Amino acid sequence: MLEVIGAGVGRTGTLSLKTALERLGFGPCHHMLGLFEDPEQIPMWEAASRGESVAWHQVYARYGSTVDWPGARFWREIAGAFPEAKVVLTVRDPESWYASAASSIYATAVAPPPPDVGEGFVRLRDMSLEVIWDGVFDGRFTEKEHALKVFAEHEAAVREEIPADRLLVFRVSEGWEPLCDFLGVPVPDEPFPRSNERGRFVDEVRERSGAAGGGDAAG
Repeated sequence: MLEVIGAGVGRTGTLSLKTALERLGFGPCHHMLGLFEDPEQIPMWEAASRGESVAWHQVYARYGSTVDWPGARFWREIAGAFPEAKVVLTVRDPESWYASAASSIYATAVAPPPPDVGEGFVRLRDMSLEVIWDGVFDGRFTEKEHALKVFAEHEAAVREEIPADRLLVFRVSEGWEPLCDFLGVPVPDEPFPRSNERGRFVDEVRERSGAAGGGDAAG
């Protein structure tokens, strides 16, 4: 059963949050990179992007939490389907976010696929284009002011629509304490994970696309 919904968009610390939630017992945590190992979900996300009905309990049947794209696009629907789940909105300086997203997840999505990756990589990349870059940013992510406006409107909508007692607005630089207090769990005696560096993301994509061979994907 989904217990935590990450409403923050990709590159706001979502990979760090994924690692933290799994360490706290709210795993497995759904994340775009996980679709390399779960490619059968891709048609469901494409259907959601077209406005078709999606069985969210089926999508998240084996997950305890979700962060990052593609789930962040559908935070309203997911929060409605799991009314007891708490919502974490990861936030980041907009200029820093844009630079990071442009050089990592967006660059990966629009670049020609490497010749040594399988069909699944291309499927996941194409899904990310449909769901995120065309669906959220209207195909205009390279227009910085437009992208920043979409980013700000997303954050404002989450803050406005999710009740305060259900929502944590969180910067991963704040560490364990606010997250653990919000979720009602003990603070681990270890550093908060720092998994969101651009280089780490690129390494993850390369590693997973190579492991996926002909059957899995990228975004």
